[in-house]
Amino acid sequence: MTTGQTETTIDTIAAECIAVRVRMLNRAITKIYDDALRPLGLKASQMNILVAAGKMGTARPADVCAHLHLDVSTLSRNVERMKVKGWLEVVHDEDGRAQPFRLTDAGRELLDRAGPAWQIAQERAESVLGEGLVDQLKQAVKRL
Repeated sequence: MTTGQTETTIDTIAAECIAVRVRMLNRAITKIYDDALRPLGLKASQMNILVAAGKMGTARPADVCAHLHLDVSTLSRNVERMKVKGWLEVVHDEDGRAQPFRLTDAGRELLDRAGPAWQIAQERAESVLGEGLVDQLKQAVKRL
């Protein structure tokens, strides 16, 4: 590839790459939630796992990974941290390999306390994105 072609490729990717823009958006929006949740010692990524566990009752790692589009190592690292904090507990499983988990009472209480901070972050994120883009994001996620 010549220098001219390389520069064209660089310029095209810099101007049009969807992945770059989505990652920038992800970091900016995650920061809004993380800032709001920080006083509780909670991160948005952890909150998502806690909410998934709360919805599922007994959460199997493979199901949580599929639902949240996480890789197994990211989930297990977060689950371990939240077990140490007392927010999640492992549920005995006949299989022994899956390590299903569920919210503890402390995890439920944390989510209750996080509700107002989450609402503030949600409103800030909606303000940054605008109603139209929020609706488009919801539709895009449904297509995944």
